[in-house]
Amino acid sequence: MPRSASSSALYAALHAWVDDHFDEQVALLQRLVAVPTDTPPGDNAPHAEIVAALLESWGWEVERHAVPEAEVQAYGMRSITNLIVRRRYGADGPVLALNAHGDVVPPGDGWSRDPYGGEIADGRLYGRASAVSKSDFTTYLHAVRALEASGAPLRGAVELHFTYDEEFGGLKGPGWLLERGLTKPDFAVCAGFSYAVVTAHNGCLQFELIVNGQATHGSAPKTGHDALRAASRILDEIYRRADALDGIESGIAGITHPTMIVGRIDGGTNTNVVPGRVVLKMDRRLIPEEDPAAVEAEVRAFVAAAVDGLPGISVDIRRILLARALRPLPGHEKLTASLQAHARAVFGEDIPAVGTPLYADARLYAEHGVPTVMYGAGPRTVMESRAKQADEHVMLEDLRGATRVVAGLLADFLARGAA
Repeated sequence: MPRSASSSALYAALHAWVDDHFDEQVALLQRLVAVPTDTPPGDNAPHAEIVAALLESWGWEVERHAVPEAEVQAYGMRSITNLIVRRRYGADGPVLALNAHGDVVPPGDGWSRDPYGGEIADGRLYGRASAVSKSDFTTYLHAVRALEASGAPLRGAVELHFTYDEEFGGLKGPGWLLERGLTKPDFAVCAGFSYAVVTAHNGCLQFELIVNGQATHGSAPKTGHDALRAASRILDEIYRRADALDGIESGIAGITHPTMIVGRIDGGTNTNVVPGRVVLKMDRRLIPEEDPAAVEAEVRAFVAAAVDGLPGISVDIRRILLARALRPLPGHEKLTASLQAHARAVFGEDIPAVGTPLYADARLYAEHGVPTVMYGAGPRTVMESRAKQADEHVMLEDLRGATRVVAGLLADFLARGAA
């Protein structure tokens, strides 16, 4: 992307502002990490209120969109308040949405540091959600502040969407806001990592498989119907088919093949009782080329066939999640080109446009016709950041660099006369 002298001066000013306020940005991230948003249980409205109050102390207007309590409880969480911050600059330009989610899986065991401490060591800030994605609350906020402080004449608008149910699929976060017409941006950028622009991601189907038999005394197992023994047939078939999925390849760089696992098993009543009920929870990741309806039909068929003919056994199959894949929409290339150009300037290397085997809230914007990519603060891979693992962290220089890159993106779209 060619740069004029005026746009180069603007980008330099944005970088300087980010650098001058970086200690403040790090302190903000520490504050956000310190407030738990473990999901489950998903009592996340308190974190949203802290964020809203902080932004209001800056003089910014914040919309609080509380999901009704009955909806939240039926969803399996305790409280959700989604935030929209609209920064309007003029009617003649595009509206860019920047979305980061505040919810995160519980810390789990094995931490060498306080998961809510925001401790800094060796250039890293440690804490649950420090990488995914409370870091990008600060990336996006400071990118917007840098743009506004630059003094450049602006057009269009930025909307900051801070949502709180990505771990449950996003349907009461971005999905809820979009379905109700509370937002309709022209472009969207969702939380991601610093060394790639993600333009596509996998979808996901999750099922609860309830295997029903008849419990009986362990000394007379043939007087009942063993649900666990039946469930073992289903498990064998799931993993046999999971191994075969390696042969289905995606044509999108960064995405390999579908996967399938059983993530949780519950059942039985006691050691000396034949189990009368076993519950399996399974996860089937879909590459963007797959049809979710066809995959769901296939899963239902092979699960039922695995126990067909077993006396006294039945299986109830309940879909608990359908997250469609993110596919590139026309217009996403403008976001991608700008982010790649600024990343090259900031990090001194070309970053790719790729897909990811994860699934995320980004798909929900695309389902509403919004060109969407994922970009934010973090390393080259999820494993490097230890996201969802013990000792999750973000490299401070990645945080600084991503903020500079996003500020440049905003300037390209919203500053009059920028490249």
